[in-house]
Amino acid sequence: MTALGTDTAVLVVFGVVYLGMFLGGLPAVKIDRTGVAVLGAIALIAITGLSLEEAARAVDLPTIVLLFAFMVVSAQMRLGGFYTAVTRAVAGRPMPRAALLAALLGVAAVLSAVFSNDVVCLAMTPVVARICLQRGLRPVPFLVGLACAANIGSAATLIGNPQNMLIGSVMELSFGDYLAAAWPPVLASLVLLWLWLAAGPGARAAAAPQPAAAGAEAGDPPFDALQSAKGLLVAAVLFGVFLFTPWPREVAALVGAGVLLLSRRLHSSQVMGFVDWPLLLLFIGLFIVNHALAQSGLAGEAVAALRAQGVVLSEPGTLLVLGVLLSNAVSNVPAVMLLLPHLGDAGAQGGTLLALASTFAGNLLLVGSIANLIVADLAQKAGVPFGWREHAAIGVPVTLLSLGVLWGWMRLVS
Repeated sequence: MTALGTDTAVLVVFGVVYLGMFLGGLPAVKIDRTGVAVLGAIALIAITGLSLEEAARAVDLPTIVLLFAFMVVSAQMRLGGFYTAVTRAVAGRPMPRAALLAALLGVAAVLSAVFSNDVVCLAMTPVVARICLQRGLRPVPFLVGLACAANIGSAATLIGNPQNMLIGSVMELSFGDYLAAAWPPVLASLVLLWLWLAAGPGARAAAAPQPAAAGAEAGDPPFDALQSAKGLLVAAVLFGVFLFTPWPREVAALVGAGVLLLSRRLHSSQVMGFVDWPLLLLFIGLFIVNHALAQSGLAGEAVAALRAQGVVLSEPGTLLVLGVLLSNAVSNVPAVMLLLPHLGDAGAQGGTLLALASTFAGNLLLVGSIANLIVADLAQKAGVPFGWREHAAIGVPVTLLSLGVLWGWMRLVS
């Protein structure tokens, strides 16, 4: 195949892969995002003659290891019933609607900053839906708020979500410096989310009478104080290591995961069963696909053409807009993978801006983040379905407000 033919084939495969990211897969052949990424990587290895060694080097191993390790930590907390127990303890207290909203949003945000926002939503959604029905409160604002708070809270640290782990690893960002820069816009965004839900349009609308589903608690894991304490201890130690030592984050996290896998009560297969293997494969596939495009020179040419037109990807305004648009077009992880190689001299501030913008953008649309879809799916199973309109009524204004806060904060500190 000629060089032109190879470049054309690479571009076609790349386009199909990212079309799959936009559509959530290729439904006609029943392939999800992970399948599209893996098949795209296989196709490009065959087309370009990329050796398996070079393909392996294209994968950012520290990111994969860090992701895996924190999936193990989150699995430990979920199997120990910690998320459910905390949600019940908070929601079970007698308090008015606004205070209950604040408590649940705060719990979701804090847990998501340390553990996976997807897992937090998976554990909290059924409990929140049940509490709202029992109290006669409209569940939808609470449930959409839960997803939004989990997304916003996960932006506070470099371990809160996969795209932040990727940015922190590739750009070698300081954990403490990122936390110091991120928490003010995160906190402000959470306050704005609470204000919108507590006092915004529809906040006082009465709930339709809906009895809680019988047996809804059957799937809740029982609380195990020992296993939860073990997971919390490992998470606390890792947080301290990240903040106060120069040790590689991925190595420390892997050691922590190893400690949790050594258990007399939880079988390793149980813990491993909660590892999101498809997400890890998605990362690996996209690393290879993006590497093949970079090797072809097409990505560099496109960036140079944009620069000639005055569009510089590393500039804060451009990075913010592209981060938001791409995150809602192809999801935030693929969006970050596309943008990271072209940040140039954006530095730590550019990495921080991309991490916050791509995560905040996940609240804009129902399909903007996996956390949103998890909440919507579990809400439907709990008998309180909502669609993109109900989500957009909260997600759109909250996202615009949070992005405004982010832009103002970055301008203030720059």
